[in-house]
Amino acid sequence: MSERLGSEEPGTETLSLDSAEAFRDAIRGGDRRAIARAITLIESTRPDQAELGQSILESLVPETGTAIRVGVTGPPGAGKSTFIEALGLSLVDAGHKVAVLAVDPSSPVTGGSILGDKTRMEKLATRAEAFIRPSPSGGSLGGVAHRTREVMLLCEAAGYDVVLIETVGIGQSEVSVASMVDFFAVLLLPAGGDELQGIKKGVIELADVLVVNKADGPTRDVAERTRQDYQGALHLIRPGSEAWQPRALSASAVEGTGIDEVWAAVLAHHEALTQSGELAEKRHRQARAWMWNLVEEGLQDAFRRDAGVAAELARLELEVGEQKTTPAAAARALLSKFLGD
Repeated sequence: MSERLGSEEPGTETLSLDSAEAFRDAIRGGDRRAIARAITLIESTRPDQAELGQSILESLVPETGTAIRVGVTGPPGAGKSTFIEALGLSLVDAGHKVAVLAVDPSSPVTGGSILGDKTRMEKLATRAEAFIRPSPSGGSLGGVAHRTREVMLLCEAAGYDVVLIETVGIGQSEVSVASMVDFFAVLLLPAGGDELQGIKKGVIELADVLVVNKADGPTRDVAERTRQDYQGALHLIRPGSEAWQPRALSASAVEGTGIDEVWAAVLAHHEALTQSGELAEKRHRQARAWMWNLVEEGLQDAFRRDAGVAAELARLELEVGEQKTTPAAAARALLSKFLGD
């Protein structure tokens, strides 16, 4: 069940959460309903709720940054959700607390998530050590939910020591997810020959590990050949880290094989980047980039809401479309209105 502000599970008492401090204490105590409500506030489009959500997050900042952040992407049919569930179950069995942020496609009608947390990860969803949150992409770039970064920090503050972020794997979502995680895994299907060209070079360059999934049954041998082909290809690409050489692995989420090897790669990567100092610098760089992303987003929103801009926007858009003026001239005119020149 995806909780919304004010909703309760049957037979539970209403949470008394009337301030950021009350939320902070409940979240620190691992209250799952408080976590879900705080996420709803952070994702809200209502200014008052969003402001409270940000106040909650601000109060929890000292508790963040302790989790291992893993992004998972791959083409449709690669088995991302099945793989994440298998990995998540393995991690909770080993004593970890796991948060899964599964970015769902948004409904073009309601704007809400089309898929649900328990419809795709039923076994993991029943585990007390796991917290799964589907988030509508809201039409944001690449399908990555607008507030995924903030939700990740909230989960860290709640004591989840591993955060798995699944992307729909289309457009620029791979770049967006890679910009907020420590380790980026790209799932691939067993293939051969020209089919290997189906994965974009840019995605491979982002990957810390390539995982050929569905290495079971009649596709086991094909999967191994695919893994070897990608391992060879990785040696031709300059790694993004001096401390880590990306590698290709194979796994079967259905059979549960290869999952431990993938997690071992995550831990080895985390240790290597921690020792070299790259991990801290990477996180600092990501945080600074996100700050500027929000600044640009705020400026764009203020620009569009400006009365002077609004009065001229429709006319200038029409003139640009009819080639009566250039886009550059129209942009200068709108910026002049906005800046009051």
